[in-house]
Amino acid sequence: MPEPDQRILAAVVGALGGSPRPGQQRMVREVGAVMDAGGTLLVQAGTGTGKSLGYLVPAAGRADANNRVVISTATIALQRQLMRKDVPLVSAAARATNGREITAAALKGWQNYVCRNKVDGGYPDEEPTLFDLATQTDAGAPSSELGSQVMKLRSWAQQTDTGDRDDLEFTASDRAWRQVSVTKNECLGSHCRFFEECFARLAREQAAEADLIVTNHSMLGLMATGNEGLIPPHGVVVIDEAHELVDRVTSAASQQISVRSLMTASKRARQAGAASIGSFDSTVDAFAQAIVAVPEGRIRDEFPASLAAAVEAVRDGARQVLSDLRGDDQGNASTRLARASLTEVFEVAERVAAASGADVLWVSPAGPDSVPALNVAPLDVSSAIAGRVLRPRSAILTSATLFLGGKFEPFARGIGLWDPQQKAPWPRASSRLDDEGRPLEPAALRWRGERVETPFSYSRQGILYVARELPPPAAGPVPAGHIDAIVELMLAAGGRTLGLFTSRRAAVEAAQAVRARVPWPVLSQDEGHLGELVRTFAGDEETSLFGTRSLWQGIDVPGDSCRLVIIDKIPFARPDDPIASARIEQVTRAGGNGFQVVSLASAALALAQGVGRLIRSDSDRGVVAILDPRVASKSYGSFLVRSLPDFWRTDDRRVAVSALGRLQAAARTD
Repeated sequence: MPEPDQRILAAVVGALGGSPRPGQQRMVREVGAVMDAGGTLLVQAGTGTGKSLGYLVPAAGRADANNRVVISTATIALQRQLMRKDVPLVSAAARATNGREITAAALKGWQNYVCRNKVDGGYPDEEPTLFDLATQTDAGAPSSELGSQVMKLRSWAQQTDTGDRDDLEFTASDRAWRQVSVTKNECLGSHCRFFEECFARLAREQAAEADLIVTNHSMLGLMATGNEGLIPPHGVVVIDEAHELVDRVTSAASQQISVRSLMTASKRARQAGAASIGSFDSTVDAFAQAIVAVPEGRIRDEFPASLAAAVEAVRDGARQVLSDLRGDDQGNASTRLARASLTEVFEVAERVAAASGADVLWVSPAGPDSVPALNVAPLDVSSAIAGRVLRPRSAILTSATLFLGGKFEPFARGIGLWDPQQKAPWPRASSRLDDEGRPLEPAALRWRGERVETPFSYSRQGILYVARELPPPAAGPVPAGHIDAIVELMLAAGGRTLGLFTSRRAAVEAAQAVRARVPWPVLSQDEGHLGELVRTFAGDEETSLFGTRSLWQGIDVPGDSCRLVIIDKIPFARPDDPIASARIEQVTRAGGNGFQVVSLASAALALAQGVGRLIRSDSDRGVVAILDPRVASKSYGSFLVRSLPDFWRTDDRRVAVSALGRLQAAARTD
């Protein structure tokens, strides 16, 4: 490790009252080398490694105006931790050891910041009944939850220094937040009376001057889809929680047309005085009739003629209304909103009308009223990630779950990296091109993977129990045998269970069945706000929590509150998932194994995240119980197991129950 990095790391560790960690030291060395020499580094850094310092320390020694470092996270929690704790700590250590001043700024999407103009009444109301909803009752309280949230947001907007939604200390729904925010296309820009005080603009000014920018994967997703000017030029990108990158980029590149979005565009155009709005409304009616006639799910073959004609009519109608509104709106908020909605409608309709094999199309319910919507998403984002996010800069991608099936290649494939052992790219239907459409050379995407040591001894701290004796998963209610196994394990553990299920129905059914048979509280994710449920689970050692995919990652509950993690089945994507099924077919057509490349790799990543909820500190002990016998009986089970921490393994429930009983007995004597 270069001496300057070693001094900074030692200063940070000392300030935290910790001791050196070999894995962390190695990560600093490897990350620093890639920052200096270029290329792409994949780092699997397990829980307890201290991976944020593993990349922040070398970044602090190198980031400046000429070599800006961008750090991206998937979750608000990690972004907040970096900006409020880790970055200031490392910056202070760098200043103390080598006199370097590191400036840092957070950068988020435009709509993540409150709009002063909208709060001050500068835009037409999005909700026609908003003021009715927010009307004070005789008791002095708002008459609806939406109204209450909007009033709190307006009050908060007068006090906040950042305008950042992530700084809220109360819950606000997306619907409420839309009443106090605008998108970039809806913003009045320099015509706005609050231009000099604009939170979103000020955040971008700060980022443009910073040595280090902390952003999120959604911003990288927009960058990957061609909006590269959203993030200031940078020589290094560090992607933490990298296992989420492909999904976030896919989401950022996905679009939707729904009757609701068309009606919103129509309403806004009418408020702006568009002349041809009647003609546009006719296209909305035609689209509504056409889409209800198309079955929900992926459009696999020929695009239905009636729906295709309706989409083209919507496109042409939106173009005409935009022509009516052409010209400088001179800060007219109604016109700006109308143009923003109509532009989005036109762009999505144009994309759908021109869709080829590069896009996936499907019909799905949209919103609480289940009005059908037409969705479009990219089939393959690997080229976009490789060509626009990873090169030509140094790139470091890190997570606790990148080493799938005992190798980095499955993850590397999904982000567009070449196999270093081959002269050809991974088998895919699309080729990889640079920003100007030229084929990427292997050297441009050279990469390597490193696993850094964790301070945990998984084989001593945990047991992985696979329920080989249970029947394989099937459609329908949770089997009685699975409930019996859950109850037996929970009774031995004294509650203290995190139940991870692949469907909401299964989580609710299991929670209801188990409550009648154990003497401790069993919470279900559908019973309240996720954050509150997790805090209750962490604060009461005997309470258990059952839930779905949002609990599989990002939940950090060290100590005796989480002694048992139960996973109901391998988290394969649903067979009718439109994007997953299309990607499987794509790989198969190119001569690969679609199940292994897409389904198995994705399931292994999700399973590793779920299993990782158990051991969160070096004093944690417990059992992970996977109730899906396919992990033990199917040939692909070994791939899944190699993706997990190196727990002591058993398929004998008595062993797991006995171990949990010993832990419970030891806890009683403490």
